[in-house]
Amino acid sequence: MTSTRSKKLCLAQQPDADEMLSRDPFALLVGMLLDQQIPMERAFAGPVAIAQRMDGPFDPSTVAAYDPDGFVEVVAGPPAVHRFPTAMAARIQTLAKHLDEEYGGNASSVWADVKSGDDLLARLSALPGFGAQKAKIFVALLGKQLKVRPRGWREASEPYGEDGAYKSVADVIDVASLVKVRQFKQEQQVEKRVVARPLRQTRNS
Repeated sequence: MTSTRSKKLCLAQQPDADEMLSRDPFALLVGMLLDQQIPMERAFAGPVAIAQRMDGPFDPSTVAAYDPDGFVEVVAGPPAVHRFPTAMAARIQTLAKHLDEEYGGNASSVWADVKSGDDLLARLSALPGFGAQKAKIFVALLGKQLKVRPRGWREASEPYGEDGAYKSVADVIDVASLVKVRQFKQEQQVEKRVVARPLRQTRNS
């Protein structure tokens, strides 16, 4: 497997899961894919759980070729890796197939030779399951924690590339920073509800 860096990531807050995320770029991408509608640390603990349950190695080629029904069972557990195991199993396999076909099964090739932040963002945005926001957050994660810093990476990852801003998984380096990121997300949800409320009232009036 291609190493990401020597210093261990702390995204899952679990030693075995974080060790895998730190050395395996495919695991990191899968964790990012899972990071929606469940707690962040649970999402990034998903890859090691999948790897432990699978027959064969956890790599894009093997996951892409895995029996779909069997892979659903792997993701479903128990315990389930995600609250929507069937949908997420399909998304993980689609991502794996893309990496296998476009990057020869080497996940780190997505960012290994990029020349600019815009190029990196475009490659990540092209990954199945990676929308605009998820791609920007991953650019920030690569830049802040893995030192993948092509020209213009901060601009490409706005608003997540800002130093000292606890806005996403890119800023999680320990328990304290995880708490700050979670607080930021909760504040964002409150703001969305406050904005949505007068809009509903206007429509009903």
